[in-house]
Amino acid sequence: RKLLEREINNYAKLVAEGRAIGECDHPDDSVINLKNASHKVIRIWWDGDDVIGAVQCLKTPAGEILKGLYDSGVKFGFSSRALGSLRPCPEGTGAQIVQEDLQLICFDAVSEPSAPGAYILNHGNITIHESAEKSLTQIFTKGDRINRALNDIF
Repeated sequence: RKLLEREINNYAKLVAEGRAIGECDHPDDSVINLKNASHKVIRIWWDGDDVIGAVQCLKTPAGEILKGLYDSGVKFGFSSRALGSLRPCPEGTGAQIVQEDLQLICFDAVSEPSAPGAYILNHGNITIHESAEKSLTQIFTKGDRINRALNDIF
């Protein structure tokens, strides 16, 4: 959590500067290619242990693809793209522990996000206000909250 908080704080600066862009699918490299940019993160905040964001589709070919998928009812998610090293978990579970050199690059739109429940929520044209953190119950439907709770359990 400590590392993720640090990186989200750094990423929030990019959001504020209008430079927090992502691509459709994870590319094979760590560079965000402007010609492939599909969306811009316009707001990012914490909801308990979850990072929540609001995105805007860009008026680019990739942005039009993303908007078309959304308008067609395709359920897709967002996944962080980051650099850093890992070390094996000492319990021998096969899990790995992220190290201090973590650097969050962006959030990409993907068909299968690695984090459970990291799918876009379809709420039509919702404007995210400054008090959004305090009014998430107005943004998330009861079904969304149940799905998120189940994902946290599993």
